[in-house]
Amino acid sequence: MDNVSTDIEVSTDIESPRIATERIIHGDCIAEMNRLPDASVDLVFADPPFNIGYDYDVYDDSKEHQEYLQWSADWIAAVWRILKPNGTFWLAIGDEYAAELKLESQRIGFHCRSWVIWYYTFGVNCAKKFTRSHAHLFHFVKDRSKFTFLDDDLDNRVPSARELVYNDKRANPNGRLPDDTWIIRPADVVGDLHSDDDGCWSLQHLLPPTDGERTFTLRPHDLDRCLKATEDTWYFPRVAGTFKERAGFHGCQMPEQLLGRIIRACSRPGDLVLDPFSGSATTVAVAKKLGRRYLGFDLSEDYVQYGTDRLSTIRVGDRLDGSPEPLKSAPKTGTRSAGKMGTRRGSANQMSLWPSEQRYSEAQLELTLRGVAEAYCRTYEGYSVDRVIVDPDRNARFAAACQALDLVGEPRTWNFLLLRLRKAGELAALPITQRTTLDWTECDRFVFASEAAGQSLINDGRARHLSDILCDPLLACQFDALAMSLAPGQPAFAYRWGALMLRSRARTAACQAAALATPRRFSRPLPLAELEIAEFPAAPGLYVLIDEARRRWYVGETLDLRQRLGMVQNRLDDWQRLCGKLFVRTQPIAPHIAGSLQWQGRIAQRLNPRLNCRELFRQLNPT
Repeated sequence: MDNVSTDIEVSTDIESPRIATERIIHGDCIAEMNRLPDASVDLVFADPPFNIGYDYDVYDDSKEHQEYLQWSADWIAAVWRILKPNGTFWLAIGDEYAAELKLESQRIGFHCRSWVIWYYTFGVNCAKKFTRSHAHLFHFVKDRSKFTFLDDDLDNRVPSARELVYNDKRANPNGRLPDDTWIIRPADVVGDLHSDDDGCWSLQHLLPPTDGERTFTLRPHDLDRCLKATEDTWYFPRVAGTFKERAGFHGCQMPEQLLGRIIRACSRPGDLVLDPFSGSATTVAVAKKLGRRYLGFDLSEDYVQYGTDRLSTIRVGDRLDGSPEPLKSAPKTGTRSAGKMGTRRGSANQMSLWPSEQRYSEAQLELTLRGVAEAYCRTYEGYSVDRVIVDPDRNARFAAACQALDLVGEPRTWNFLLLRLRKAGELAALPITQRTTLDWTECDRFVFASEAAGQSLINDGRARHLSDILCDPLLACQFDALAMSLAPGQPAFAYRWGALMLRSRARTAACQAAALATPRRFSRPLPLAELEIAEFPAAPGLYVLIDEARRRWYVGETLDLRQRLGMVQNRLDDWQRLCGKLFVRTQPIAPHIAGSLQWQGRIAQRLNPRLNCRELFRQLNPT
């Protein structure tokens, strides 16, 4: 299998209870967290009300000082209880209570790994004080020596100063970890800076500074040594009301790239990410895009509905809004054209895309594969991949699980990806405890119809091979209908599984047939409509169906020639719709090799009949 990650992780503990996730719950976060089991969450990101009088629809953001601190202590204690021992807690808070909540979190038991400053443009104007353009992000862990921090993941690294500023060829192509000052811009800024398809910023709405001496800077990109990517102040322009990234209902929305940096670094795909104050649902939206399980709480029914609607438009693996490294994609103020940018040393146009930009397609595939593996784990109940794909009921449950995980694609895609995972050995940890068997004596009553139906769809150009048919629910239904018309009386699963059994036996027969002697001559052609079925032996035999022009349509091998010819004659109209007026030639075979398909393969190689599956006999008939 090509381009498939070799480290897909699948939970093999299918009996363990799971928290009902992938949703936003309407309710008080403390009460809802108290309903969760101890040590059940991998990562918590909390952006609580700052107690600065913001106008929420159902929450009073003007609590008395001590009341706010006590309430904060209560919900932080709940976070401590639900976090796993190696779990991580991120807290976003403003100036007013940053120090107090840091100390309270440490009093409860958290260890502070980083005190990150999120620097943003479009700062909030304040009366008689400097414009506020930052917030505090505290990175806490429960165990100071054992916690999740994926520092080697390319998605968690940023360009170094050597590359970004000096365009130095000695720069590490993998970049380095960000410092704790973060600079990230949102996607599709309207009214200020607009993100073009090429990743550059349009400056149509900006004029160059009028200060010829450049005694001030409009934006941090204007100073080569200002807010470097290795510092602990993060620059992510806040999501203002004119930005397309704005969800449209919440005034304190975090940029997706900021949450992406935290979730990528401090959790793995499949981990549970929780946001006690869901609000605009950015945390859960980003968690979903990055292949994490997610859970959010909010007091406001409106916010819950808005957030749920937002999640419904997202699929696992979707790109995050905004640029992952704004300093790399943004020119300096006053640069008017891409042509001028190209003349600057270290400009964005001279640099290749950052690895995280190049990995989006790979990440989409990898996360979808993880989701398919998880859906199989949830629904396979000990059965093989073949059974889950071929059994209509089981495949419907598998597809429903994929849909519940909001994976990209549809059942046909998910079935093919499941086959790719098995081929790559990624499902080997899941034990197969339920065996699927059909007695070949029973299969002899209908497997010929499965073969003819499958090859007929391939001849019509509707499929390339049997897997195409069985993985595509629409084609599989067409296959069922045609097989039932040729040999009625079986459930859809039997026809499909019979086709797989035939293919499996044919692989062995393909090798054995090469050793067989030249076959005996067949009987003279007889019109199928005029056959006296009772004259044929109820014993193993071969038969060939030909038309008036002596074109060969099907070579069959059966344990009971009389029964088989009777079945074909009973459905003669359906067979002749495929082949025209039919004649049959027969010959007996030794009982001890009947059912092995050796002679069927040998004759198929010689006669090249149209309805014998080429995939089944391609080793014998490579042309």
